[in-house]
Amino acid sequence: MKEYALYKGEEILAIGTVKEIAKETGLKTETVRYYHSPAYKKRCKDEFNNMVLVSLDDE
Repeated sequence: MKEYALYKGEEILAIGTVKEIAKETGLKTETVRYYHSPAYKKRCKDEFNNMVLVSLDDE
């Protein structure tokens, strides 16, 4: 399974699979996945106040 880290600005909120992050943060799994999408990244102008999902397997 792919591992991810959910950030808000530079603060790590959660690490794990999409389902684990959703459970830990109280967000829907669809919302967590959206934070990794190109559409969301295009909408975000101020990266320091937005949530960002980063794949840990890509490193």
